[in-house]
Amino acid sequence: MTDFKDHFSGHADLYREARPTYPDALFDWLAGQAPDRALAWDCGCGNGQASVALARRFERVVASDPSANQIADAAPRANIDYRVEPAEHSSLAAASASLVTVAQALHWFDFAAFYAEVKRVLRPGGVVAAWSYAACNVDPAVDGVIEHLYGDALTGPYWPPERAHIDAGYRTIPFPFAAVAAPEFAMVARWNVAQLLAYLRSWSATQRYIAANGIDPVRLVEADLRTAWGDAARVRDVQWRFHLRVGRV
Repeated sequence: MTDFKDHFSGHADLYREARPTYPDALFDWLAGQAPDRALAWDCGCGNGQASVALARRFERVVASDPSANQIADAAPRANIDYRVEPAEHSSLAAASASLVTVAQALHWFDFAAFYAEVKRVLRPGGVVAAWSYAACNVDPAVDGVIEHLYGDALTGPYWPPERAHIDAGYRTIPFPFAAVAAPEFAMVARWNVAQLLAYLRSWSATQRYIAANGIDPVRLVEADLRTAWGDAARVRDVQWRFHLRVGRV
């Protein structure tokens, strides 16, 4: 068993409700790259957001996460087999999966151990894809408030060091597979201000700040964010910088 860096089990319900969804076009494209659609393995699946999307395109999905709380909150589907286990040591058979996906989780893994497991589990010609999304953007006024929350004045010191891999667009993570060129995918949510505030509270650094200080840092910027947003009922585009790495064995 590898060391499990658990930053989300304590607020699994909030994480499930507040996180943005991934673009459908991403899963359509990945399914088209896989040698067949028999089995996809979603590693570090969390609440199963990507797992559910894969289940609409693959006959069977194995979705694994070391957090029992996250798995308990995952959306059930008849063709998804949720398993509480680390990505580095799965219970999948050798050469059984056509696609391996890692959504916003690769930076937590033991890279060498996980990549060895991917090579064991993927069938010849199988595809592995890992993606992340960085800070969101709305407009300069809203973005300025979010950047203040993200920065050193508030949650900055409470981000774990692995967060640097996300800020670098996963370019700092080794990826020992034959690279597959991927198109650009837009990750956009249509949210009101309450949904954006819930997302900011789902940050691991926000929860660590609360644990350390007994104060919700989002409340410290909420008035400014609401002013910058305007009408609280207004629905606006929230867009993330989306980064994807794809390889083949």
